[in-house]
Amino acid sequence: MKSKAGFSSRLNNKRAFENVSTRIKKWIIQGVFKPGDKLPSETELARQFKVGRQTVREALRLLELSGFLTVRKGAYGGSIITNTILETLSQSFLDAVQMKNISVAEVVAARGEIDKMVLAQAIQNATAEDIAFLNENIRKAEQKLARNVPPFEENITFHTALAKATHNGIFVIVVESIMTIMADFLSRSPQALTASRKNIKDHKAILKSLIERDETRALALTDNHLKLVEDIFVTSFDKKTGRKNVSASGKKSLRKSA
Repeated sequence: MKSKAGFSSRLNNKRAFENVSTRIKKWIIQGVFKPGDKLPSETELARQFKVGRQTVREALRLLELSGFLTVRKGAYGGSIITNTILETLSQSFLDAVQMKNISVAEVVAARGEIDKMVLAQAIQNATAEDIAFLNENIRKAEQKLARNVPPFEENITFHTALAKATHNGIFVIVVESIMTIMADFLSRSPQALTASRKNIKDHKAILKSLIERDETRALALTDNHLKLVEDIFVTSFDKKTGRKNVSASGKKSLRKSA
């Protein structure tokens, strides 16, 4: 039986599991298998690639670690294509930042420049659908604040939604990665609720400037917003903890942010 992707030749025995992983990854990227689809069984994949089941198992484990699929156990299990690559990439980015001992101040400064580029592009390219999504995001955040609940998820979604409004996928990847680094800090800050209230006020003003396509106003508002972020992350957080670098404790929360 020929494979779904038309691949049936024997693979090089050297690092065979990596070759298998690469072939399956190409299937996913080319759309042969989409999120939610189940790959053929280990036995069938081993037959198609002319390798042992252990080689296939190692390849699937590598793809799972990379965010391409999830391996489920049981009668209804199997290798299911997922769409968690951005989260995996963001975590790898965070690991690299920690290894380089990059300071929180450096992260905030980099975010500032990226935010300005994102906003300038979003003002040019945002659609009515993008603006509607951002409005709904702010509404949900305000509902949480009314219950005195910091809207961590809505905060990060606002920034990733702005990145998506550029209609440039690279900005989305970069913003996701930056927000991952900053995520855990605000969630553990004693100023989390107060900061979130100020965030929403800034977000509403930024969205208004986006709707009006007022780049000068938008960039000025972004500068003010980043001063708030700097006060929380650099001044308050670092002085309290004595930490100047992004710590390993920032690894757990991927959906909380300033």
